[in-house]
Amino acid sequence: MKHTWAWLPLAFLCGCMPPMRGEQPCSGWEAVVNFRLPPRMDFCGEPVPLEREDVREALEREFYLLLQQPGQLVLYLKRSGRYFELFEQVLRRAQMPSDLKYLAIAESALLPTARSPKEAVGLWQIIPETARQLGLRVDSLVDERRHPERSTQAAIEYLRRGYERFGSWTLAAAGYNMGHDALQQQLQRQGVQSFYDAFLNEETTRYIYRILAIKHLLENAEQFGLALAPYPALRGRRIRWEREIPDLVAWARQQGVRYRDVRVLNPWILRDQLPAPPPGAAYEILLPPE
Repeated sequence: MKHTWAWLPLAFLCGCMPPMRGEQPCSGWEAVVNFRLPPRMDFCGEPVPLEREDVREALEREFYLLLQQPGQLVLYLKRSGRYFELFEQVLRRAQMPSDLKYLAIAESALLPTARSPKEAVGLWQIIPETARQLGLRVDSLVDERRHPERSTQAAIEYLRRGYERFGSWTLAAAGYNMGHDALQQQLQRQGVQSFYDAFLNEETTRYIYRILAIKHLLENAEQFGLALAPYPALRGRRIRWEREIPDLVAWARQQGVRYRDVRVLNPWILRDQLPAPPPGAAYEILLPPE
């Protein structure tokens, strides 16, 4: 059934029912007030202590702010179709929880070219030093933090190390945001072992609650009026290339594709050239399907 009310997406997102004929639509303010937290929530199977007033208040803040951005939520959902299949494959191979994929939304809104003021880059917002420690190449011609698969593998490895260190996926996610060492220092200093018992910086605290809100909204998309078709998953043919590419524009023409396609499908390429890969290595360049 096609609805014509311009306000409908926001009203549905916020839990407000559409009006009967002749009635006035509810305001955005009323719609947000009508939202209620779910009775139970968890992250990677770890329960969220919703019986605590401070936890409920922190969660409500993130829900209310997200519900006032229906356009952004639509983009989260549509972009999830492009990347979640890849994330889930990497997580399954690593035998890690699927919920970890929601970190990428909180980090970058699922934009592989995203860059923070602190020089964190990519879907998983990795800083240069950490990227190199995790085996990613970062230089003036290639930045694998913008490589969807390679950056995902690196981010998952960092999260795995966090879980081994803290024994909690919620703390592993917090450590992803603020750093393992900084989190460890705070937990030891405060004598606590749970994220919900620790007093952390506002950015990290809100980061976890925002992830929880994003997870709930996307997993219950239809309930919130987000019955939309996501963008298709990344598909193409991979070319294994073991030599230098001095002119990527000419190379693309030789492959029978547009230069634009090469750059869009391979955001890790930063210039119109590629140096020779290290001995025994090769570039895997994604091209459009035949």
